[in-house]
Amino acid sequence: MAPDMLNRMVEHQAERLDAVFHALADPTRRAMLHSLTLAERSIGELASPFRMSFAAASKHVKALEKAGLVRRRIEGRTHVCQLEAKRLAEAHDWLSFYERFWTMRLDDLERELRKPEKRKKRSKP
Repeated sequence: MAPDMLNRMVEHQAERLDAVFHALADPTRRAMLHSLTLAERSIGELASPFRMSFAAASKHVKALEKAGLVRRRIEGRTHVCQLEAKRLAEAHDWLSFYERFWTMRLDDLERELRKPEKRKKRSKP
């Protein structure tokens, strides 16, 4: 594979990942996504727990769509949203690479936390 093509692929993947994390950074959008794990929802249904307008909810849905986390279809006058999990899986894969680092750190912490018994015995006069 040509280096130029590989660079474009990496940049495209980085842009998608950036969009996913941007979308997930907002608590309203995370709640909307969670709601979509249960069933498809109209934008009005997604807006209702937040008492926000259709326009405001639609902006949140657009951010989720841009990230590839949601697909919207129009049925008559109703905009129905459906969860698209592929981008979440890509973000999970990206995070999983780094999991070994925090797992090692947690293992180190656990070893340190188990040491106080030895320290207490040494520090007693």
